[in-house]
Amino acid sequence: MAKLYFNFSTMNAGKSTALLQAAHNYREGGMVPYLITARLDNRAGKGRIGSRIGIGQDADTFSPEDDMFAKIQAQLAAGPVACVFIDEAQFLSKAQVWQLARAVDDLGVPVMCYGLRVDFQGNLFPGSAALLAWADEMREVRTICHCGRKATMVVRKGPDGVALKDGQQVVIGGNETYQSLCRRHWRQAVGD
Repeated sequence: MAKLYFNFSTMNAGKSTALLQAAHNYREGGMVPYLITARLDNRAGKGRIGSRIGIGQDADTFSPEDDMFAKIQAQLAAGPVACVFIDEAQFLSKAQVWQLARAVDDLGVPVMCYGLRVDFQGNLFPGSAALLAWADEMREVRTICHCGRKATMVVRKGPDGVALKDGQQVVIGGNETYQSLCRRHWRQAVGD
């Protein structure tokens, strides 16, 4: 039975690595995965899912105006798809998450989403909020704070290395921009 999955965490937990490994397992079993990533995030290259450990895979992309149901339906019409993998799922809109749920229910294809749960201010991303509400299964991909506790929050650092409290919700970046922390150290970093 097909399901909608949400694999979530903070930055640098290995979400993209886990996605790429799962897609590899499908291919190794003779099945075809369909990989999609946010057009907005091109750190690994345009239309590419990349991991900090150096592995990567080409992927289709989505932007806010895309109909995810139609995109998956078209891919299924072109040939068999065993599973849909979506990286950077926090950038999905609420409507797009509903389209993914419809694809699971009406097209019978499993959809595995990987993304951040919260932004640098501790707020849910719209796509993540919808996935938390509607996913059939959720899995936390864990990473650790510098103190050894589980990291559940992320700070965005300014050019001076100090945690920012304000700004746009979305700024693409990696280790130079973001740091995953436990809630206690996040609170200390943002001055709460």
